[in-house]
Amino acid sequence: MDSLSSQIEFYYQFTSAKSDISNKQRKDVSAILNVSARFKLFINSECYFDQEEFPILEFYKYLYNWKIATNKYNVIQEFHYYSLEFDDYDEGAILSLIPFGKRARLMSIWAEHKRYYIFDLTYLSEEFIKLEEDLKETIERYFDINLGKFIKYIPSVNFEWNTGK
Repeated sequence: MDSLSSQIEFYYQFTSAKSDISNKQRKDVSAILNVSARFKLFINSECYFDQEEFPILEFYKYLYNWKIATNKYNVIQEFHYYSLEFDDYDEGAILSLIPFGKRARLMSIWAEHKRYYIFDLTYLSEEFIKLEEDLKETIERYFDINLGKFIKYIPSVNFEWNTGK
């Protein structure tokens, strides 16, 4: 087990053209799932996760739902990202944040290497919230869309949230 990891960094660059999605296509699930980015996650400056054609709008919806549930119940929720484009989840989610006590584990079935990273829960949660906010702003600016009009049409798995009770 690695010691308490201290730094996580996210990197993304859109691989879809600006014209690949518009507000008029907010109900078009195929168009939504085709919007992609190169998405990388670094832990302590080492690449942990790297996907070239990552369905960024679908991933954003999972982050958005997680943030809403975390704020609603005032409990940092487990985060799990599953894609409709991939259906073999016997070993877990594409990306997960698993809280336990005041710490959290970050896991991915697509990790570049299998290591057991532990983070301070507050730190990791804050980084995921920043990622959601940065993604929203960057996606809306790059594609000139309003994610508020898209959010209910972006497919995602519904989870049972921890109500803290």
